Amino acid sequence: MHSPATPCLYQEIRERGLHSTNQDELLEDFVVVEPPAQDQGIVMKSYKQAHLTWSQLPQVKESGILSTITPQERKRQEAIFEIITSEHSYLHSLGILVRHFKNSVELRKTMTTTEHHHLFSNISVIHTVSQRFFQDLEKRHNEQMVIRDISDIVQNHAAHHFVPYIVYCSNETFQQRTHQKLLNNNSAFKETLKEIETSSECGGLPMLSFLILPMQRVTRLPLLLDTICQKTQAHTAEYFAAVWALKAMSKLVTECNDGARRMERTEQMYTIQKQMDFGKIKPFPLVSASRWVKKRGELAISSEELSIWRAFANRSYYLFLFNDVLIVTKKKSEESFVVLDYATLDNVQVEFAEDAEVRTSSPSKSSSHYLSFKLRMSKNSEGKSEQISLVADSRVDRARWIIALNEQKQDGVFASTDGLPQYEVTKTYMPKEPDELGLRQAELVIVLQKEEEWCYGERMRDGEKGWFPANCTTEITNPTAMENNVQQMKRLRKETNV
Repeated sequence: MHSPATPCLYQEIRERGLHSTNQDELLEDFVVVEPPAQDQGIVMKSYKQAHLTWSQLPQVKESGILSTITPQERKRQEAIFEIITSEHSYLHSLGILVRHFKNSVELRKTMTTTEHHHLFSNISVIHTVSQRFFQDLEKRHNEQMVIRDISDIVQNHAAHHFVPYIVYCSNETFQQRTHQKLLNNNSAFKETLKEIETSSECGGLPMLSFLILPMQRVTRLPLLLDTICQKTQAHTAEYFAAVWALKAMSKLVTECNDGARRMERTEQMYTIQKQMDFGKIKPFPLVSASRWVKKRGELAISSEELSIWRAFANRSYYLFLFNDVLIVTKKKSEESFVVLDYATLDNVQVEFAEDAEVRTSSPSKSSSHYLSFKLRMSKNSEGKSEQISLVADSRVDRARWIIALNEQKQDGVFASTDGLPQYEVTKTYMPKEPDELGLRQAELVIVLQKEEEWCYGERMRDGEKGWFPANCTTEITNPTAMENNVQQMKRLRKETNV
């Protein structure tokens, strides 16, 4: 295969086939992204052209085949070839992760066996899986200059060989936490890592950008397969094979997401259960397979309420909002919370003054009004009605609480996303709170609400919603691209039954 001896790192490429557009030829190879502030995570200043396209291959040019095939078939060949070349690039990056980071004796010495396992999980298995997948793809490419199909290969690997991806993705929570803990508390790890990261083979990229590659690759493959489906003539054997491959790959992505979420939620619930002291309040078992944290945090008690409650000297409440119940606590320490009250979410109402109302009220009141909201519990832990007035510490904080508290009731409110702004992710974002949305480079999101420097949006590939910093994304303004993205979203969700 005439690919360069050393392909680009996978972090540095964005496949053309990710965003299905009719303007294939007009897609730019270089996307310049503003360099972020130091702590803003992983970003590429520009994407490199990953590799030769199929039409640029010397053997294709020399064969004269380009003058005999249809433009549609040429685009299909490009889409197929891109899966092969991008897998080559991905495999190359995985090799660096395994050789330079995972197998580094110096790095291993700085941590415990458990930490090493949490950090690298089954990455060596993933590397072997990618090697086998790439070998099958390359063999097909070497056999046929015009490739009849690769969907059978993709389908076979997705259904029978990609299970290790579910294991790797399920470990993501432990991986992120271990990485952060080692950086914060282990200077030997930090120094050794820095040394490895500066080696020329790593392209000056941090280890974290390598660790997240399997998640990135696995979520990109359905988009690349969808592009093949779109470029293949409908109702042909190749078309049905491509749809079948897309289904198998989408199923795997769903299982990867579910695995990661389940591990994180179960662990969170056990930790919270240990930290809760129900005191005199009637307790109930917190841990349940169908319960998870949606948002948690401290909120000040409104001054109007403080006068009544002064005797208790509570200046703030610490709220735990689960998907089915709200628990109001008093925080005693980072690890200890005393339960004051609780109510199931169907018995909780949120009231807040809209911005317009605030402006018309007295100016002195407005600043706290922007931040305050009331919670009414029609049936609390004792079956009585109760209300509390709270003050968030910022406009963003209040918006996030209100959305989280109303999300169950508003499932249909954002049902239509037609005409809403679309953004492309320019840098990976790792969620730090339960109500945040994890974003990977080149993904697309629909923005449902903007509050200062934050956006509340919906990931187009799977409908997952959450908050993320606006500076991780850039708006898509081309109407054709936007329409194509919506069509792609509908197709992908049909495959994954979102």
